[in-house]
Amino acid sequence: QSPVLARMLRTRLESIIPAAYGQLAAFVGKFRQQVQQVLPDTSTRRAFWERELQGRFAELVYNGRLEAAKAHLEQALATHQQHAGEVYLVGAGPGDPDLLTFKAVRLMQQADVVVYDRLVSQPILDLCRRDADMIYVGKARANHAVPQEDINHLLVRLAQEGKRVCRLKGGDPFIFGRGGEEIEELAEAGIPFQVVPGITAASGCSAYAGIPLTHRDYAQSVRFVTGHLKDGTPNLPWSELVHERQTLVLYMGLVGLEEIAKQLIANGMRPDMPVALVSHGTRPNQQIVTGEIATIADKVHESGIKAPTLTIIGDVVKLQDKLAWFGATR
Repeated sequence: QSPVLARMLRTRLESIIPAAYGQLAAFVGKFRQQVQQVLPDTSTRRAFWERELQGRFAELVYNGRLEAAKAHLEQALATHQQHAGEVYLVGAGPGDPDLLTFKAVRLMQQADVVVYDRLVSQPILDLCRRDADMIYVGKARANHAVPQEDINHLLVRLAQEGKRVCRLKGGDPFIFGRGGEEIEELAEAGIPFQVVPGITAASGCSAYAGIPLTHRDYAQSVRFVTGHLKDGTPNLPWSELVHERQTLVLYMGLVGLEEIAKQLIANGMRPDMPVALVSHGTRPNQQIVTGEIATIADKVHESGIKAPTLTIIGDVVKLQDKLAWFGATR
């Protein structure tokens, strides 16, 4: 329906697909039965082909060295051993799939198993390999589908079974994502792992809300803290959080927002300090509520916005009216 779009797609595909791809496919077809006899296990056979099709064998075919490619494949098949599994700790970002890194997508598409959290959006899950086993271990406040310790054990067990496991976490795995806890257990068990950073919610949500976290006129520093409250009581170093010309970013602070605001004011924050809450940041249903720290809890309650939310406190929020470009603001 669009010749221009079709031409653009054809050009893009031609630029990433080698000219000898058809020859490579024919070569694989000739060896398929032989490989199946030597490697009857489906998972092992898939791992063998994926490794060879992304390595030396494929390069030999692309370069027209077919005899060398045949010899290489026969040697690889004769010496093939069951490879140990591996875990990819991948940051999925705040929700918009276009914010994923190339490496994140590549590992998502080659993993045998994907272990994912509640904060990973469906459009991102749709980018995972179609036949991968999808295991949900989502965690919400006071309602953990799977305890953290069990998740750690699960990753070890799956990798020990020889599987490639993508541990997919919202945001960045090393910023309030418990990624350190998970790979610590992997390291103790001798499991190979990779860590792929993701765009953390503070960066993604602030950018999509039109709120720069630092600005020479308003803030020379930014601080990230978790807004979770322990047993309903404050669990933050309040006096350390109150500074002029600093932006304060609270993760997971929606439920305790009223208490957080009260404690910040009690510790010296001026009552008219600008605040913004970004709900479902970077996603089509993103919503933003702005106000002042003294009254923001009531305004948020009236708005009815839901988690996940990110709270941004500081004079940089004044720029939101001018710089907003995505989503609705109340």
